[in-house]
Amino acid sequence: MATTSGFDNEKYLEEQSRAIVERRERIGGRLYLEFGGKIAYDFHAARVLPGYDPNAKISLLQKLKDQAEIIICVYAGAIERRKIRADFGIPYDVDALKLIDDLRDWGLLVRAVVITRFENQPSAAMFKKRLERRGIPVYAHRYTSGYPTDVDRIVSEEGYGANDFVPTERSLVVVVGPGPGSGKLATCLSQVYHEHLRGTTAGYAKFETFPIWNLPLKHPVNVAYEAATVELRDINQIDPFHLSAYGEQAVNYNRDIEAFPLVTRILERIGAAAFYQSPTDMGVNRAGFAIIDDALVRAAAEQEVVRRHFRYACEYALGLVDREEAERAELIMKELGLEEEQRVVVGPAREAAAQGEMKGKGNNGVYCGAAIGLPDGHIVTGKNSTLMHAASAAVLNAVKYLSRIPDDMPLLTPNVMASIGGMKKNILKAKSVSLDLNEMLIALGISATTNPAAQAGVERLVQLRGCEFHTTHLPTAGDEAGLRQLGLNATSDPQFATRSLVIG
Repeated sequence: MATTSGFDNEKYLEEQSRAIVERRERIGGRLYLEFGGKIAYDFHAARVLPGYDPNAKISLLQKLKDQAEIIICVYAGAIERRKIRADFGIPYDVDALKLIDDLRDWGLLVRAVVITRFENQPSAAMFKKRLERRGIPVYAHRYTSGYPTDVDRIVSEEGYGANDFVPTERSLVVVVGPGPGSGKLATCLSQVYHEHLRGTTAGYAKFETFPIWNLPLKHPVNVAYEAATVELRDINQIDPFHLSAYGEQAVNYNRDIEAFPLVTRILERIGAAAFYQSPTDMGVNRAGFAIIDDALVRAAAEQEVVRRHFRYACEYALGLVDREEAERAELIMKELGLEEEQRVVVGPAREAAAQGEMKGKGNNGVYCGAAIGLPDGHIVTGKNSTLMHAASAAVLNAVKYLSRIPDDMPLLTPNVMASIGGMKKNILKAKSVSLDLNEMLIALGISATTNPAAQAGVERLVQLRGCEFHTTHLPTAGDEAGLRQLGLNATSDPQFATRSLVIG
């Protein structure tokens, strides 16, 4: 849905860049800055903080690009099990390659890639060769000997000393990863250790957007962070170290709080300046100061909590997470007093499916519904049929509404529909000729060459970016690809559209 801004992105960039420079000056040497979360395309942040630029961190680094260089960490185990980044639908190793390309396009210096916890896993070894043959320096770090209890061993030739040092030149070294658990902290501390061996002053800090330390513990923005990290079992807590040192409450999360005593001991053992009194001190986070409409931000974050509930329910149905994760996501939603139907596209999508069932116009006896919330607040629905999936119908109806095209005017050329259907049935031997969203978009594009109405519809597709979408059944691969390309904020009920074990 269209919203006014609840977050001042320019103010955030100004304050955050100034805070990073001040932290580096306080350290008095090279700063290794761990970037928590996604460095680019942070759509979660954009959803819960309306007005936040998904590439705000990139804009920030561009302000500091003459001072900054980047190390990318990728966990070998994530490569081996082909972990997927959900918002792009690509594995983490491919995401790392995409990230390198994007950072270079943005004019930022990528110094090297570090493969962490490397134990000669075949896929990780292949990934290493692939990068090296493209001229990208790659370093493989194994498990740190002695971690996490034996600090003397960690900070020794057997521990961090066994890691190869990544040579750096600039005063700000940003350490990023395609996802959580990528080994960013260990890489930062290993680098600080080696810098001190070389007589270079260096220190560590963390750039973490969520949770926002100066918002209340149960503020929906912070709760949305818990909902987004259910599988990591992250729990927001009042930082006890900060409360003890300063007498004021600050919000942090369990992993950073638990790790703080160990990190400070390691930094002290290395000989780095130890002026942090709490894990909140260790962070550089000015996001809370850029919120300009708390009510709007709260409402957006509540919607994100409901979205996450749907996502984990679907992932449980697909066998990607355990029941515990799905139940925790639902519990988080309930704790805020939220229900599924508070996501305004849910009810209309279910009503569309029910109408299809009453009219007997499903596909193979399955009645699916979909709904899109348009920028003006209008909700458009679609039902599946023998011709197209519910998502396809909803998108077609949406662009008709935006173009003010009558419902009875066809956008897809009949011969194009017949040609695609014939190819699916006779050549590809598909079980159904019903067009998924990706196929429908191709058909719409082809039809636009001869049909002015279809061309008008194509031109309106850009207006769907950022709109809310819900469907009553798990989308096929073609539907998912289309939804992702259109930039819709999509959710689904955890229901299968067919008895087939392969979706799509």
